[in-house]
Amino acid sequence: MIIVNELIFEIKKEGRKDNYGKFIISPLAQGYGNTLGNSLRRVLLTDLPGAAITSVRITGVKHQFSTLKGMKQDIVEFVLNLKKVRFSYDSDKPINATLSVKGPGEVKAKDIKVPANIRIANPELVLALLNKGTKLDVKMKIESGVGYQLVDESSKTGIGLIPLDASFSPVVRVNHRVEETRVGRFTNYDKLILEIWTDGTMNPTDALKKASGILIAYFNQIVTPKKTKKKVEKVDDGLGTVGNLSVEEIALPTRVANALVKAGFETVEALVKAKREELVKVRNLGEKSIKIIDAALAEKNVRLEM
Repeated sequence: MIIVNELIFEIKKEGRKDNYGKFIISPLAQGYGNTLGNSLRRVLLTDLPGAAITSVRITGVKHQFSTLKGMKQDIVEFVLNLKKVRFSYDSDKPINATLSVKGPGEVKAKDIKVPANIRIANPELVLALLNKGTKLDVKMKIESGVGYQLVDESSKTGIGLIPLDASFSPVVRVNHRVEETRVGRFTNYDKLILEIWTDGTMNPTDALKKASGILIAYFNQIVTPKKTKKKVEKVDDGLGTVGNLSVEEIALPTRVANALVKAGFETVEALVKAKREELVKVRNLGEKSIKIIDAALAEKNVRLEM
């Protein structure tokens, strides 16, 4: 018989910064400090959703290994700065953003024009420095995702499109350590100290709650498993949309079409898969009718099986 102790522990938060939170979770049964700490750290760093720039197109620039006259930074450095811009966006649909500025002066993240449903978390980030008269026009795509996405060169279409690696995670750093704590006269309990730094698009408390929710969902599938629906992939039989046509739709005489329907051959697909000797045995059909069916199918570029 296994007796599970009642789970009673407290979570205290220290630190008042928007992008930093220190959480003290105790008392935990011996060993559970590392169990929770390791699990939460992994999920916090890899599985929380975020948004990032995934591709850019710069007017007058054909590839990233070049320069733009009048801009202090080369294109590689400029693109690296764009990758640092953090967006708060909770939709799955990709969106387009633009950057259109003219020098002289600094170009900052806040100069990026984005839709109303997206927020730039670090608007004062400097992207580039332009000389007088220099114009910078950039089109970019922002997408949602989790973890880190390597650039997909195969998705590159057209000269001038620069695909980017993207870090979607709103959590930039997680530290955890476990200390011993006392409960009454017992000293073998754990105290988990968890520190979370975010990029400003999500506060640490929400990050901790979301990570915990993801772990709960996995454990729930073990406790009360739900059956997964297997996707049945339809094998391409080469008929395409023609296979879905009814026998009445392929210009057969009414008598022949009715006989086929009564025999269970209602579609072109069913008809093509039937053997010729099966069709001959259908009431009110004969060799002459089979030739008529053959001719009608030939008009659709299909034939009966021999």
